[in-house]
Amino acid sequence: MTKKNIAILYGGNSREAEISANSARNVQTWIDRERYNAFMIEIKDRSWRWTQEGVPSVEVNKNDFSLHVDGQHVRLDVALIMIHGTPGEDGLLQSYLDMLRVPYTTCSAFVSALTFNKFACKAFLAHTTSVAMANAVLVRSADDVDVPSIVAKLGLPLFVKPNADGSSFGVSKVKTAEELLPAIQKTLAEGSREVIVEEFIEGIEITNGAMFLNGELTVLPITEIVSKNDFFDYKAKYQGHSNEITPARLSEKITQAVQQQTAQIYRQLGCAGIVRVDYIVYNNLPYFLEINTVPGMSRASIIPQQVQSMGGDMVQTITALVETALATHL
Repeated sequence: MTKKNIAILYGGNSREAEISANSARNVQTWIDRERYNAFMIEIKDRSWRWTQEGVPSVEVNKNDFSLHVDGQHVRLDVALIMIHGTPGEDGLLQSYLDMLRVPYTTCSAFVSALTFNKFACKAFLAHTTSVAMANAVLVRSADDVDVPSIVAKLGLPLFVKPNADGSSFGVSKVKTAEELLPAIQKTLAEGSREVIVEEFIEGIEITNGAMFLNGELTVLPITEIVSKNDFFDYKAKYQGHSNEITPARLSEKITQAVQQQTAQIYRQLGCAGIVRVDYIVYNNLPYFLEINTVPGMSRASIIPQQVQSMGGDMVQTITALVETALATHL
């Protein structure tokens, strides 16, 4: 059997580049070397380079997504995207790969762009499903912020976060009306063009992964997140300031409701690859928060925990991810 060449794409142009590199290094260890050759390719701005310890880096030929290695032309058969944020999670990279007809392991360009925009994704689901979700207001950089109106609509406390970003960068919990405008200005100053202000829902924070395994949509076990901080911020996610309990301490009825809702969201949005859906459970009802279409795969990440909890194997999981991408893009 001729081995397929997998390009593990990592890095990117956002503050999540370091997390992306950690994810890619982990994924590399889960590649079935009897089936695939793996090439770790770092993307940063216009530089796309294959990097390997002890070997000079090689620039990717973007005309046909290939490498020139030891005098040989190596065509990269499939892109395993591990870039959190732009350009791997917002549809830009997917659009390029679509033009070259290169299979990839994530959602389509359109779905990636839609889900990366938190407010647009919520609006889409609000009009196409009965999924419960927190009320929210979108604020753009040029807007005059009407603090009393926002507080009257959403109440207090509130969450302020970038409308298109991940890993809890730039997220603030606002407890008073006086804190709202400075929190919005801080998020905008950090480079966000749009800010989403969302009502606070007191409840159990959970997250649930889903992917295709053996041709069927498989919803993974649910993880309960107990943050040691005021909310699930960057430190809670990546620096051990939280307890993650898989499977979550939920009743069977609520567990089934969450997993059914995750499957519904996956299908309604037209997702592909592995995704992770975040919720708050309040009054036995799961409230949708957001969806991650390139979830982390570092040692601190949740998807590997969920796969392990259901008795799965990450080598088989990554193989299924790659094979599904190859089959779908034929």
